[in-house]
Amino acid sequence: MAEIKKVGVLGAGLMGHAIAQVSATAGYDVVLREVDDDALGQGLGRIEKQLARAVEKGRSTQEDSDAIRGRVHGTVDYSDLADCDLVVEAITESLERKLEMWRAVDAVVKPEAVFATNTSSLSVVDQAAATSRPERFVGLHYFSPAQVMKLVEVIRAVTTADEAFDTAVAFAESQGKLAVPTRDRSGFIVNRLLIPYMLDAIRAYEEGVGSIEQIDAAMKAGAAHPMGPLTLSDFIGLDILAAAADALYEEFRERRFARPPTLRKMLAAGWLGKKSGMGFYDYSGEEPVRNPGI
Repeated sequence: MAEIKKVGVLGAGLMGHAIAQVSATAGYDVVLREVDDDALGQGLGRIEKQLARAVEKGRSTQEDSDAIRGRVHGTVDYSDLADCDLVVEAITESLERKLEMWRAVDAVVKPEAVFATNTSSLSVVDQAAATSRPERFVGLHYFSPAQVMKLVEVIRAVTTADEAFDTAVAFAESQGKLAVPTRDRSGFIVNRLLIPYMLDAIRAYEEGVGSIEQIDAAMKAGAAHPMGPLTLSDFIGLDILAAAADALYEEFRERRFARPPTLRKMLAAGWLGKKSGMGFYDYSGEEPVRNPGI
């Protein structure tokens, strides 16, 4: 099993900055790469804000917080990833962009390094095949927020060697995560079940089964979920939900994975959920309220 000391993380957005923070907290040196200085600064700022909050709430000391931050090194150059032992990508959920990125990374990172994708729904082997090391390529699917959520799905592609897979499992466990192995099928375990649940909630609303608030309240109270399916859709991002649904529909061709009309219209309007300020709920005020446009 390969020894991991230095970790590269591609993308400093919602998932990337969190994976970098969790890795640094576990004691790894981290190289966090973004496309430009502005995006990199935003990602590093998110990490610093999270660390400051932990100190403020007494969950961490200032000394520990400074040490974690000191292990995260930002860059806009792929060449700074050259000596990483593990590289995890967390960029936009677009196969075309991921393949382009992996070709560039594969050319500069040492050949013995393990590569991992944080994709939530795309095929792992499609990405592995774009590199010169498909046997050293795995999936490491973290859940948001990665600083809090315990689960990491560890995905074995048909090309993945035992050593690379065992390395990925051990890495996730070293971060205090529950590492659950899964096969390389679209959606893996969680999204294979979760995405149609959220899509069915949208269809229930379309069919007049209940209002947005009623559907969310019923699932919270009746199924003991921390948030309802429509709130969860907003939290994940409606664009992310749609991309995952498309990947599942492409693989399985089942109606339950198809985008409902309401989701298509909301995306056309630019309503992406909480991150855009408007989804099933309007987040412009102090408290979210139902979006009056749907």
